[in-house]
Amino acid sequence: MMTRDANKKREQMMMFSMDDMVPKDHMLRKIDRAINWNFIYDLVEDKYCADNGRPSMDPVMLIKIPFIQYLYGIKSMRQTIKEIEVNVAYRWFLGLDMLDPVPHFSTFGKNYTRRFKDTDLFEQIFSHILEQCMKFHLVDPSTVFVDSTHVKACANSKKMRKRIASQEALWYEEELKKEINEDRKKHGKKPLKEKKDDSNTPPAAGGGTSGESGSSEEIPEGAKTQKCSTSDPESGWFRKGEHKHVFAYSIETACDKHGWILGYTVHPGNEHDSRTWKPLYDKIKDLDMERMVLDAGYKTPAIARELLKDGIDPLFPYKRPMTKEGFFKKYEYVYDEYYDCYICPADQILTYRTTNREGYKEYKSDKSICKNCPYLSKCTESKEHEKTISRHIWEEYLETSEDIRYTLGNKEIYMLRKETIERLFGSAKEQHGFRYTQYIGNARMRMKAGLTFACMNLKKLAKILDVRGRQDKKSGFFFILYKKIWELAFWQKEWCWSPSSSTNFVYSLKELLNIRSSFLLSSQRFCDFPPSAHQSAALLFHMKNIPRLPVYGQ
Repeated sequence: MMTRDANKKREQMMMFSMDDMVPKDHMLRKIDRAINWNFIYDLVEDKYCADNGRPSMDPVMLIKIPFIQYLYGIKSMRQTIKEIEVNVAYRWFLGLDMLDPVPHFSTFGKNYTRRFKDTDLFEQIFSHILEQCMKFHLVDPSTVFVDSTHVKACANSKKMRKRIASQEALWYEEELKKEINEDRKKHGKKPLKEKKDDSNTPPAAGGGTSGESGSSEEIPEGAKTQKCSTSDPESGWFRKGEHKHVFAYSIETACDKHGWILGYTVHPGNEHDSRTWKPLYDKIKDLDMERMVLDAGYKTPAIARELLKDGIDPLFPYKRPMTKEGFFKKYEYVYDEYYDCYICPADQILTYRTTNREGYKEYKSDKSICKNCPYLSKCTESKEHEKTISRHIWEEYLETSEDIRYTLGNKEIYMLRKETIERLFGSAKEQHGFRYTQYIGNARMRMKAGLTFACMNLKKLAKILDVRGRQDKKSGFFFILYKKIWELAFWQKEWCWSPSSSTNFVYSLKELLNIRSSFLLSSQRFCDFPPSAHQSAALLFHMKNIPRLPVYGQ
């Protein structure tokens, strides 16, 4: 029979409870049970006036709105507000009823500009949720995985200008200078002169395209330049392989072997991973780390030295030698540590000549010998027939990390990257809208990264606690049962194994069975059958095996 007039209930009026409209297993219910949101009041208390002005919007609701956006990967705040208007679960999570007006989509942005800008509020929220995960002993920081991913910036790739390329000072620059001069002094050479700082300040961000701004009149001839977006100057021009060239941000992230996010930093997309590693390491270095797993982009002497000095094992991958095909690889030249020289495949010696500003010691061969060497075509293309090999003054730390790579079991640990940090980035981009950002500026990008990673940790915590709660309900009867048996058999003075107390035993046994029945009624998933005579007999048998105790007072 065909059903007609299915829309006749559109104008029906009825009374209902908001709590009944949200399914019991909804993700927002699990998240709401997993954490007490009142901690936000303490974080934002100094951002509001205590005794003046009109009442503000609840700060907890204000933070929960972007949580919903990042949790469900909604593309914009405007669309998020539209979803909240029609979604009962979202309204329940925010504490709104069906008739309460939903905030305007610009509300969060205005509050961010007036109250939360230039603060570490969102990083504190991320840290608080991570602490909750640690309280349940879910995080294992013994092995930390570090990598970076790129998020497309809100910038048109055709609207750009050129500016003078400027790089921040290396985080290990002072220590490197000191050791370079010590090494040169040990070899009888003068310390390096201070390099003149002739770098110009990059032009300020402004309008105009590549043809309108950044002309030869503004940039000195021969100066090294880089592309800068006129929409978002703090982003960086990113290109990798055959990917489309875009302006992007680099999000450097650390996680443990279970996929819990431990820390993050945000940088322009054109900065190398080895330069941006130190700020992230400073955030997580106080964790009880035993090893750090990194990809080939971090395989530098400075990073290996920093980790080994702190007692942390760096785990790098194998990196193919960057040598021309048909030529000897660097490992075919043997380094003699005692005489501080290299020996080539023809058994000739390459002696030390100098240590350059980059921290590399240069070893060169004897031209007169190399000129008639049969391996010259495989060794060097130098017109002067001179072979040069460079060795970093911290090269021994890289050699130690190579020994760690060969340690039994470390290869399997490195293979976990695809199940931890790489899966984490994939989930963030596929499910939480992390492929691109609609925010402009590094500060807003840090906010997006902090809330997104906080959502991912909180989502995982909520699922685990929900599973634990269901398991506790199933095992609750057995816990109370054995607790009662222990109390009755060993601790209560009225209970002892004697004929006079058999009545008390039967009464207590019936009480325990009643407890089991109540648990079965409250949790249908516990088992599919009611208490049986067989189970009662099994419990009697268990009770008879309790060691006999003397009657109290005898």
